[in-house]
Amino acid sequence: MRPLTLLALIYAFSAPLNAQWLQIPTPGVPRLANGSSDLNAPAPRTPDGKPDLSGIWDIEHNKPCPAGGCADMYIGEEFLDIGWSIHGLPYQPWAAELTKKRTQDNGMADPISHCLPGGIVKGLTIPLFRKVIQIPGLVVILNELGSSYRQIFTDGRTLPEIDQPTFNGYSAGKWEGDTLVVQTIGFKDQMWLDRNGSPLSDAAKITERFRRPSFGKLEIEITVDDPKVYTKPWTVKINQIIALDTELIDYICLENEKDATRYIGK
Repeated sequence: MRPLTLLALIYAFSAPLNAQWLQIPTPGVPRLANGSSDLNAPAPRTPDGKPDLSGIWDIEHNKPCPAGGCADMYIGEEFLDIGWSIHGLPYQPWAAELTKKRTQDNGMADPISHCLPGGIVKGLTIPLFRKVIQIPGLVVILNELGSSYRQIFTDGRTLPEIDQPTFNGYSAGKWEGDTLVVQTIGFKDQMWLDRNGSPLSDAAKITERFRRPSFGKLEIEITVDDPKVYTKPWTVKINQIIALDTELIDYICLENEKDATRYIGK
């Protein structure tokens, strides 16, 4: 379900809903005999035989709804705590204290609460859509949040020397069988990996392994190696679910923003 906040903005400031292309059927969807989408069908492939990761993807909604139903921005467990599935991250002592403080602040210092990019890990757990476009030599991820983008080069280039760290870092990938292995370096220091504030430093190297085991599912295994922050590398796996018959809509943090003046500090 699309977040209600987005729908409110659409109705208030945009053309009629049909003009947003939100009800045009997604082409090429495999169908069952009864006409419904077959999300367990084999993943599509590119002309060179690789799995095609292209599509609009949503988070896996694995956090139970509270009594009375889910909020408009229905999140998954990874958004709050990226390490929940491995029962906590191997923080260095100073990083554990920093994360505890950030958590107690209820995310008020979270960069995305102040309209800054969330980075590549949080970008895969935010409850807004992302579109993957796969072409020869390049995979592009377009994000609704901030109308932002990420580039993963698959043209054989190596990772660069870093003289200008960025929110998304610099990504290069290669195929190992049906798995796209992506390595990223060059992050800004002291980024957040989740809403609890798990840190990421400028020394981090992140390895992602993208697999599309079926038409409707994208699996992403993430390994974070950051010796400044963690006592050892750690790995989690998150899932993305295909979103059909819809399109991306700009979600601009500062558009009609009225929340910042209501933040309550401690």
